[in-house]
Amino acid sequence: AKLVESGGALVQAGGSLRLSCVASGFVFGDYAIGWFRQAPGKDREEVSCINNSDGTTYYADSVKGRFTISNDNAKNTVYLQMNSLSPGDTAVYYCVAAPPEWLSMWQNPAAYDYWGQGTQVTVSS
Repeated sequence: AKLVESGGALVQAGGSLRLSCVASGFVFGDYAIGWFRQAPGKDREEVSCINNSDGTTYYADSVKGRFTISNDNAKNTVYLQMNSLSPGDTAVYYCVAAPPEWLSMWQNPAAYDYWGQGTQVTVSS
């Protein structure tokens, strides 16, 4: 199984970015796919998750109202639209995948079977 992220970049505060995660090697619709992030010197933290089987979404409080997760099942791709970015959003963003029965633990990195290599998002002030 493989998850490949793209879309990370350097952006000014207040700007927007869209991250993409292309999945392969497993049945896309049978999994939940999400995003974690890790800033230098900080623990990995949950950002958002979507259950590909029914479209249910989950968001961390820190990104609610600013970030939107969506999927395109035909393209095996999950997107993370990030608006109103601030320097506090600077981190490496990782795409993750887990069976939906683990969604009660969606905020726990241990729930996820697969991880991508990460994409860097840097927000300048």
